[in-house]
Amino acid sequence: MSLILILLAVIGFIVFATSKLKLHPFLVLLLASFITAFAYQLPISSITATISSGVGGLLGQIGLVIVLGTIIGTILEKSGAAITMAEFIIKLLGQRFPTLTMSIIGYIVSVPVFCDSGFVILNSLKESMAKSMSVSPIAMSVALATGLYATHTFVPPTPGPIAAAGNLGLENNLGLVIAVGVFVAATAAFVGMLWANRFINIQPDNLDEDDVITMPEGTHSYGELPSALKAFAPIMGPILLICLGSIANLPSRPLGDAGLFQLLVFLGTPLNALLVGLLLSFSLIKGDDRITDFSSRIADGLTAAAPILLITGAGGAFGAVLKATPIGNYIGVTLSALGVGLFMPFIVSAALKSAQGSSTVALVTTSALVAPLLPELGLDSEMGRVLTVMAIGAGAMTVSHANDSFFWVVSQFSKMSVSLAYRAHTMATLVQGVVAMLLVYVLSLFLL
Repeated sequence: MSLILILLAVIGFIVFATSKLKLHPFLVLLLASFITAFAYQLPISSITATISSGVGGLLGQIGLVIVLGTIIGTILEKSGAAITMAEFIIKLLGQRFPTLTMSIIGYIVSVPVFCDSGFVILNSLKESMAKSMSVSPIAMSVALATGLYATHTFVPPTPGPIAAAGNLGLENNLGLVIAVGVFVAATAAFVGMLWANRFINIQPDNLDEDDVITMPEGTHSYGELPSALKAFAPIMGPILLICLGSIANLPSRPLGDAGLFQLLVFLGTPLNALLVGLLLSFSLIKGDDRITDFSSRIADGLTAAAPILLITGAGGAFGAVLKATPIGNYIGVTLSALGVGLFMPFIVSAALKSAQGSSTVALVTTSALVAPLLPELGLDSEMGRVLTVMAIGAGAMTVSHANDSFFWVVSQFSKMSVSLAYRAHTMATLVQGVVAMLLVYVLSLFLL
């Protein structure tokens, strides 16, 4: 029992330090690693080595993938490619189903672009669509926000799901994570869209300009927008290569073992696929000095990736320390007897998300915590690990409220009062998370 109490105390420390003390998650996770090591009485001579190997091991596997994915997202955001993708979907779907169109736009844009940035980028488009289609901007905001939120928590190369997959040993099989994540995220986005339709006749209730965040100057100063082909290529290209690499690498070897197989396996490695995506993103750079601008965007992406890398590395250290303790076997045996299974990572992730606000932190921390427990939980197979990532992602959606920056972006740009934002946005993320977890559980009945 003391093993459980120590773990609960460490989790409580992580929640308190990140949500109440506002300490950076990197420092909190690093401190939690040391606290856990001393509390479980690991040999003092091995603690530093265990923590260092945890950081280096995880970042060595997945660090460059996170960096490249973040850089591509930055270039797509700064070049106006996200707007092009949105306008392409509007032309494709027409104006018959406004909330569905808005949800699909968010679903696609948030694969490379963080949901906070995606909402800001697409806000003016959302407002103009709401006006031209005579639809409540509240419904359109919730549809956009839930569409963005779905892929943000489930689909690589978004950094959170990538880090969770790396923690669970799936860094070389992201194609399977993407395939399952696309399906689970689509269900979550659809449920969010249905919730948005409940507000189809509700108008904004926070129209006092003093209380509303205005659009940052220059947000949409993109000049001539790129073509749809150029806009989609940097993100769809890597996803296609990763999926083809996974297909080629199936045990049945559907594409043989010759040159094509070797080429697809090489290009389908997430690092190589995203490097191809980065090269494709060069076509989005405009102006006379494109190389200098391209280097500047890369620098912006590196700046954005740095905190994600630090949090991910610290999460790897926390996971390495937990693996070195007896807690994994103890909790695994206990939870197996209770039949909790996939609901354990969901509950832990949801508790962390609701307490400290960051979906990425919830994904990284929970995956590090759960990794040692997979064998005892019966989730040590390839598909078991993938569904564990999905369960953690579902928890990382549950819920977005006042301690989450995304909550304030959505509520303030949508001119919603806090009470309306809780009813419209927070409840939508609750429904999304619960339904997504139920879907993951149903999938486990057939796939495990």
